Amino acid sequence: MAFCTVINCMDGRVQLPVITYLKARFGVDHVDNITEPGPDGILAKGDDHVLIASILRRVQISLEKHQSQGLAVVGHADCAGNPVSHQAHLQDIRSACKWLKARFPNVAVIGLWVNEQWEVEEVTDQ
Repeated sequence: MAFCTVINCMDGRVQLPVITYLKARFGVDHVDNITEPGPDGILAKGDDHVLIASILRRVQISLEKHQSQGLAVVGHADCAGNPVSHQAHLQDIRSACKWLKARFPNVAVIGLWVNEQWEVEEVTDQ
């Protein structure tokens, strides 16, 4: 069985679209979910060291125990946990990805945006 890992918002509206996208994107059977309200903002800001340590611990478990083949961080429209503009979300997602790539250089890290129609879009570095 193959796994990937996602750091996703706790908002239930984004769970299924993200899981479906990631299964296809990484060609895996299962997605380990690490959820927090507004995780793109949490990782981009970097000021809640306890919460970030918790997220990293859970990512590490997924990578080590499930040999996760990819890692994604998600931001979405109408997010109560990170109530910023679309452009600010994209910046947060890119910053979070850069930060995660530095900590986990041996795993593919991608950013995802879930739009107002609950469709998943991959966020590029540009």
